[in-house]
Amino acid sequence: MDDPEVDADPSRAAQRQDRRLWADLLRRARRDQELRRRLSAAPAADDPDLSAELTAMGADNSDWLAAVVARSGWPGRSRVGEDGAMAAWLLAQHAEPQVQRRLLTALQEAVAAGEATPAQAAYLEDRVRVGQGLPQRYGTQFHQQAGGRAEPAEIEDPEQLDARRAAMGLGPFAAHRARPGPAASRRG
Repeated sequence: MDDPEVDADPSRAAQRQDRRLWADLLRRARRDQELRRRLSAAPAADDPDLSAELTAMGADNSDWLAAVVARSGWPGRSRVGEDGAMAAWLLAQHAEPQVQRRLLTALQEAVAAGEATPAQAAYLEDRVRVGQGLPQRYGTQFHQQAGGRAEPAEIEDPEQLDARRAAMGLGPFAAHRARPGPAASRRG
């Protein structure tokens, strides 16, 4: 993501109608990622203060993004640029479950308007469905098993999975599943 203080490329800045919102999105997404990296290096049991900080930040980001969307719709590409739209999606992925459900509708509308990617909607839809105890549709969500192995959450109609993924701009499930990294990073 761009640094709001450093981004001096006028062609990229002109692509953003709402520079303040863009800067807020990027700042919040960077902080989210920073805390998650620190927590993955020191599990919550080892650092309860860090875990509490992540929980508080997540609640604040959830409330903030929900308010932005309620006030002015999904922060899409034309308003906040590609990196701002990606930051909005990241915050939605890490929002509280009840907020994710509301944000999914706004994100799906943004996809229909060309303001977000179908892949972003697929990830958030899977996140919402898994949170509701339903099978995921696109195979984007994994659970960490004993020993650190990541296994996909239940998948609806697995025979049609790759066709659904392709329709959303996602590659084959086998390639997604084979990506290296901890389960947490594979959940979005």
